[in-house]
Amino acid sequence: MNRAEPPITTLQLGMGWFPEQTGGANRVYYELLRHLPSSGVVVNGVVAGSSEVGRNSRGGVHAFAPPVTPLLVRWWTLRRELRRMLTQRQPDLVVSHFPLYTFPVLDLIRSRPLVIHFHGPWALESQIEGDRTMVTRIKALLEWSVYQRGARFIVLSQAFRDILHLRYGVSPRCIRMVPGGVDVNRFTIDLTRREAREQLGWPQDRPILLVVRRLVRRMGLEHLVAAIDQARKRIPEALLLVVGKGPLAKALSDQVQLLGLSKNVRMLGFMPDEDLPMAYRAANLTVVPSVAFEGFGLTVVESLAAGTPALVTPVGGLPEVVRDLSPGLVLPAIGTSPLSEGLVTALTRESSLPDAEACRAYALARYDWSVIAGRVRGVYAEALR
Repeated sequence: MNRAEPPITTLQLGMGWFPEQTGGANRVYYELLRHLPSSGVVVNGVVAGSSEVGRNSRGGVHAFAPPVTPLLVRWWTLRRELRRMLTQRQPDLVVSHFPLYTFPVLDLIRSRPLVIHFHGPWALESQIEGDRTMVTRIKALLEWSVYQRGARFIVLSQAFRDILHLRYGVSPRCIRMVPGGVDVNRFTIDLTRREAREQLGWPQDRPILLVVRRLVRRMGLEHLVAAIDQARKRIPEALLLVVGKGPLAKALSDQVQLLGLSKNVRMLGFMPDEDLPMAYRAANLTVVPSVAFEGFGLTVVESLAAGTPALVTPVGGLPEVVRDLSPGLVLPAIGTSPLSEGLVTALTRESSLPDAEACRAYALARYDWSVIAGRVRGVYAEALR
């Protein structure tokens, strides 16, 4: 930031408060609100969350209602909270991170420019997960209503830029690409792989593959488990550790049992955020097997920051994150067979993968939050011109 430039005051409309509610969009919101002030952006925000949000955010973010509250009640309390905040301070611009909590306040913010962080095609993701047609249509209508108001849009990847333009009719002139970020210092821990495994109680004599994902269909986890079934014929000691929770948990556990993979796949469930750097460091390889709508892949840059390469499918923005580090980290296709072949190749030729130093340097140069926050501020400034 040029110190001669005045600060930009923003009102940030979020979804949920990380770490109360996990997920990529909540994580990006949380990290942006931590790092934007150093780039000259004053942030205040609202989210669905508990009474602890205000204390945890040092008063910067207000929770208008718990996320389990009926939707109409959430909307009503959101409008009440926003009116209160707007009487105290008029922001230079309003920033939306989730259409569900922007739609009901469009009339209250109409006098301010609106910047929209497009974290993904909400309705299309809902359709992939099997929601009813009426539900996906309502979500699409809310998205369309909000996006008509955007002065600038921030997308995580070229793939999401295309979706925003082609599916929602947003002009490319209004879209700016700024990837997600990572706190590289937090993920760069001073431990060897062996030391990290010792602290976690993980085996020292097996190649470990790590996947950190929400357990839903578009993440491609069923393909990954099936790929381990194929790969163990050539690397019988391979061990896949699945970190995360979600509606697919039981189906994945049943698949593991059906294929007799109890020695090769472990479902670890939820892992506290503070333990993730050590988990990434302990693994030989992180795997991101998504099959649809992956705008960025936060776990990819987290893994790189910890010094561990990430193998990704050619879906959405995933190839954009790692291709310049090593083209070999991008699989040729989605599905069981490409995953299996890619895993075997990576584990048997591990010396050809980027080493820990290369992974960390790449993450620091491109994805550290100090870099990303400065780019986001630039987009905010554009919306005010």
